[in-house]
Parts: sequence; structure tokens; C-alpha cells
Amino acid sequence: MSRSANINSRTNRTTVRLLYLLSSLLYLLFTTPAHAARIGDLSETSLWEQALRFFTFQDPSVRYALLGSMLLGICCGLLGSFLVVRKMALVGDALSHAVLPGVALGFLWNMNKDPVAIFIGATVAGLLGTAVVNLLKQTTRLKEDTALGLVLASFFAVGICLMTMIQRLPTGNKSGIDKFLFGQAAAIGAADVQLMAVVTGVVVVVIALFYKEFLVTSFDAGFARAVGLPVQAFHYGLMLLLAFAVVIALQAVGVVLVSAMLITPAAAAYLLTDRMHRMLLLAAVFGMAAGALGAFLSFLGNNLPTGPFMVLAATAVFAAAFLFGPRHGVLARWWRQRSRAARIQRENTLKAIYHVLEARNFLGEGVSLRELAERRRETEEEVAAQAAALHTHGLATLHDDGNHIFVTPDGWQRACAIVRNHRLWELYLTNEAHLAADHVHEDAEKIEHLLGEETVRELERRLVNTKQDPHGKTIPVVPISLGTKAETTPGYGRSA
Repeated sequence: MSRSANINSRTNRTTVRLLYLLSSLLYLLFTTPAHAARIGDLSETSLWEQALRFFTFQDPSVRYALLGSMLLGICCGLLGSFLVVRKMALVGDALSHAVLPGVALGFLWNMNKDPVAIFIGATVAGLLGTAVVNLLKQTTRLKEDTALGLVLASFFAVGICLMTMIQRLPTGNKSGIDKFLFGQAAAIGAADVQLMAVVTGVVVVVIALFYKEFLVTSFDAGFARAVGLPVQAFHYGLMLLLAFAVVIALQAVGVVLVSAMLITPAAAAYLLTDRMHRMLLLAAVFGMAAGALGAFLSFLGNNLPTGPFMVLAATAVFAAAFLFGPRHGVLARWWRQRSRAARIQRENTLKAIYHVLEARNFLGEGVSLRELAERRRETEEEVAAQAAALHTHGLATLHDDGNHIFVTPDGWQRACAIVRNHRLWELYLTNEAHLAADHVHEDAEKIEHLLGEETVRELERRLVNTKQDPHGKTIPVVPISLGTKAETTPGYGRSA
């Protein structure tokens, strides 16, 4: 199967999963009966009773808040993934603040919270802010981050002024327009959820149809231009979808926190995978989970804000990925570094055993801990611990008295490989890099643990004579199959 077919197959699977989630959310919205009115409307009940009440989905405000939060989580997760890989995180923050004047103007159009009017006004304001950023970049010496900062501050200031004017109107205090600043999921109605569903569906479909184009323009814009793709058109298309996502998120999380919902789930997904289609799916799932958890936690208390809880939930997901991610997590990196340090310690001990045996012309097999300690310049207690580590990994055995160590065939092969790597690299540096023989030891000490078999074979092909290193010492030959020590090193195993 071709690479293009594989990409299309993965994209189709991801699209089907997202559309299934979307249809499930809409099913819950229109099939659950209604009872109460507000998400924070508490009676004298315990947290357990309140939690059970939430999961019955009987309150319409709970259903609207939950579904709206999950829909914007999906939408923000998908678009935020492209912002993260394009290194445009600040664009989402600037756009979220730039839409505020449009929200106010949309309200002033007919003096009520008409979702369509506010959506149109906010989208126009967001696109205008994006256009101003591009104009400043193209006509001045200002960098993108400076232009974004200017637009963020100026548009947000205009929005605050308009909001203040609205609050001074006779019905301004009851308009609820101030909830767009910090968000209030309890204010989400059926019309808002329907608008969120439409926008989320459009985002899913557009990304599915133009996934390859968005992928290429995000990672290699130069190549995309070379093959004739309209890079600017896809950039502005992404900005348009981003404006849509920002507008539908305002009602739940507000202007101040919407950028967090765009970036945090995508950043968590970015730490867990190196494949874009998986990142999109993970970011959508993380955003949806953050929305659901934020709505649940805000329902447990009286008048608790949904938006901040959503952001905190997304941050908790990011923290888990940051700490426990299998590849890029802090604990995983710590464990790999610890394992690598332990492996290097074992290999250095095997190398020291080889040097002790080489010094006595490979007469005898066992090496005493005293000899090994003198070679390693460590105490016998320290080398005893190292010998125990070799024994644990099947690289050596200990004599009954505990004072002598004997390497196994596996251990001897590894010892020969480390010594070979060290001396081959010294030979390469002196022959090819023309370094003095007394200046190559320290570099070889570091590289000997990193050379793979392919690199070693390449070194052997480039070097004419690989029998001795620059100091006249024999470079051991490591056999492909495991054998006894007497088979791998001439002279080893002879009696004294």
C-alpha cells in the first residue's frame, strides 16, 4: 500500500471516530428529559447526591454545559494541534482577545445575545485582527510576536470599552454579555450548542478533506510551494476555522482562558506521539475530557466557574503527559538515563576485566576483586557491587569465596566489543582526523558506548589495518555467534 493510501486510511479512521463522538453528544442533547434550570442550582444535598444528579443528565443546563464544553474541547483540540506544530501558540491568544469587540458589536446589533449575530461579529473581528497582524509584519520591521502583542492589547481594550458601554445601558446588567470575559457554561443554551455542533462538524470535515494539505503546509511550507499548493490560502483557512473555534469557546471559558483550551490539550498530545493523525485524535479526546470534567466539577459546588475548571483539567492532563509520557515524560527520561548510566557502568567494569586479563597475557580466567579494584581505582566494596550487577545481568559469575569474578560468554563478547569500539575510534581519529595518539583517549571513552554495529563495520571498511590501535595494542575481534572465551581471544584460557 502506498504512503498516500496509508495517510488516507489513517485520516478516515480518525474522522470516523470523531464523527462518532460528535453524533453521540448530539444524541444525548436531544433525547434526555429536562427537569431543573441551572448548572449551579444546588439544594441541600451532599456531594455524592449532586454527582449522581449530574450523571442522570436530567437538568437541561447540565446537558447544554456538558455538551457545549465537550464540543469546544474537540474543536479546540484539533485546531490547537496545528497551532502547536506550526509554533503559533500566541496567535490563538491574540485571536481570542481580538474577537471581544466583535462580541460587543454583535450584541449591539439587536440588543440581545443572539448567537448568530455574536458569532458573525466575533468572527469578523478575529479575521480583522489577523489581517492587521499580517499588515504590520509586511509593512514594518516588526516581528510577528510584537504585532500579535499590539493587536491583542488594542483590540482587547476596544472590547472592554464597548462592554462597559453595554453595562451602562438600562438593561445592560441583565444582558449577560459580561460572561464572555471569563465564561459561564451555565449560560449556554440549546441554540449555542447547535452552533457549536455545526462549527465542530465543519472543522472535522475540513481537516479530514484537506488533511494532507494542512500537514504539508504545517511542516514544510517551502516544499508545499514547490509542488504548487496555495500555502497562504490554507493558512488563512486555518485562521478562519480558528476564529470559529474561539467564538464558540467564549461562552464556556471566556476570552481570558480560551487560548488555554486551544494549546493545552494539543501540547499534551504532542508529548505522547510523533504522528500527526494520532496527535489530532489525542488532542480531541483530551479537550473533550477536560470539558466534561470541568462541567462536572463546577456542578458539585454552588456557582463554581466551569471555564477555569476546564483549563485546570486540561492542565492536569498535560502534567500527566509531562511526567509519565512513555517517550518524552520526565520519569521516562529519568529511567532511560538511569538505565544508560548503569549499562555504561557495567561495560566499564567488563572493559577493566579485559584489561586485567590482557596485562597478564590472558593467563587464567578469573579476576580477583583486588586486581579489579586496582585497575578501576576504586575500593573492593565498590567493585564487589559492580560484580554483583554483572552477575544479575548474566554477564559474569562469582566464585564461591566471593573474591573472584569470571565473565560469561555473553559478558566476554561485550567486553571485547567495548574494547574494540574504543581502539577502533582511536585509530580512526589518528588516521583520518590526524589527531595525536595521546589526544584521542578521552573522546574514545565517551564514544565507545554509543557505536552501533553498522558504524563499527563502516569504520573497519575505511581503515586499512584494524589489527592494532595507535598505541600498539591488539584490537579484539568480536565473533557474530557466542562462543567460549578461548574461541574469541587468542591465548585466553592458557594455564599459567
